[in-house]
Amino acid sequence: MIPLALLLAGTFSVLARTFSAQGARDESVLIVRVDTLEVARETFSLGTSRLSGGASGWLVSATARYDRARPIIVLSPTLEIAADSLPVTLQFDVANPREPLRVLGQLGRNRFTVRTMAKSLERAREFPLRAPAVVLDDEVFALYQIVGWFARPAPVTLTAVVARAGRRETLTLVDSGSAPVVVHRRTLTLRHLTLAGGANEMVHLWLDGEGRLVRLTIPSRKLVAERESTD
Repeated sequence: MIPLALLLAGTFSVLARTFSAQGARDESVLIVRVDTLEVARETFSLGTSRLSGGASGWLVSATARYDRARPIIVLSPTLEIAADSLPVTLQFDVANPREPLRVLGQLGRNRFTVRTMAKSLERAREFPLRAPAVVLDDEVFALYQIVGWFARPAPVTLTAVVARAGRRETLTLVDSGSAPVVVHRRTLTLRHLTLAGGANEMVHLWLDGEGRLVRLTIPSRKLVAERESTD
């Protein structure tokens, strides 16, 4: 029997080759709403890259601006992902006039070390890591696009490090197949994934035929993030 980790790595490689053939980069904007009120816009990019260690992999970067309340907060993570799908490094800057913050993450042997630095504190934590694994955030949603790479016909257990919040979660990813969903007043047929467990309880993801995140909802928070319409 082939180990699950190898199967997932193989699936990741196929997806990586497919995405590379389609241009190796996805750039767009997610509009984030809570109770129908727009609270943030998140610009992001995802593509193949030469990583800081010299190997080839993937780079995800995002800038989420929350400006409906004061102070305005800007969240800017950059995540490196190795060719075997594991998160390698994270740099997450939080521009907050009250408390600027930087979070750094580094992959080690069976662990992901997170350092948090601010004016009032500096701490480090090690989180046990078991493949498949992802790095997520409670307010930056482009990172969830990586989750879709691990979906398979059978449920998959994911390890998630929510680095800025300082927690580790065990989540269950289920592929529910294609389903209609309304996005920007248009009904689209998209691939529907659910991610159960952790602080959010349930996250719904809708991906297009190229595996790109189009819509995300977190019912427990009445939150919706949608890719900006190109119409």
